[in-house]
Amino acid sequence: MQRLGRVVFGRVKFGQVKLGQVKKVLQSLPVLFVLTACTAPGGPGGAPVDTSVSERPAGDVARDGGRKPFQVLEFLGVQPGMRTLDVIAAGGYYTEVLANAVGPQGLVYAQNPAVVLRFNDGANDRAMTDRLAGGRLPNVQRLDREFGDLGLLADSIDVAITALNFHDIYNRSPEAAHEVLLDIRQVLKPGGVLGVIDHVSNPGADHAKLHRLDPLLAVAVAEQAGFKVEQSDLLANPDDDHTLGPFAEGLRGKTDRFVLKLTKPLE
Repeated sequence: MQRLGRVVFGRVKFGQVKLGQVKKVLQSLPVLFVLTACTAPGGPGGAPVDTSVSERPAGDVARDGGRKPFQVLEFLGVQPGMRTLDVIAAGGYYTEVLANAVGPQGLVYAQNPAVVLRFNDGANDRAMTDRLAGGRLPNVQRLDREFGDLGLLADSIDVAITALNFHDIYNRSPEAAHEVLLDIRQVLKPGGVLGVIDHVSNPGADHAKLHRLDPLLAVAVAEQAGFKVEQSDLLANPDDDHTLGPFAEGLRGKTDRFVLKLTKPLE
């Protein structure tokens, strides 16, 4: 694994898991798929981008300082005209960031499984509906589908991203997390990239209770799924000691986060 920032390495072996098990894991997740998967372009969030697709909502822009979304997309290699996938898009923060980054000639699939759309009495479903209302993001297609049945062609996606979601899947079942990575790997083009952003947890901590993930575990399962792994400390925060959950007072939006760039081999 190439390391950009903190050193991360390690391996864990995973067995096979059936699609039904993945669905069971998703359906039992502890409600933290909230509207955490959303952000957009410009300003304190990163480099200048093509914003001709939409003017991002003020609430999204206000979150950019702690998320640096366009710097993250630059690290992942997102370029205008690409076909992209927002995995567990929730209310669509990163969906709209991607929409502006890939521009009018690009395409964004905003994927959500049923459990995420049902969360909090349908809050994510309503948020995504409102975000796309009136055709304001014409280069975005909703993809309300489950893992294992994404309905996308193999080798068709340039870049995918999932933000602050992966810990919930992994902490319930490392095997299910492995299977989800394989599902995404299948739709990526050779050389395509999956970005994974999540809250850093200390080794040996109760990751599920804290809604965090040890980067060592994330790297290991990604390598088991056949990805080349690079890591950036772009969203690092040394003031976060990883002992509190991401919604603790004064910590929300300021957690120490790892950013992984998972590349599908060319062959």
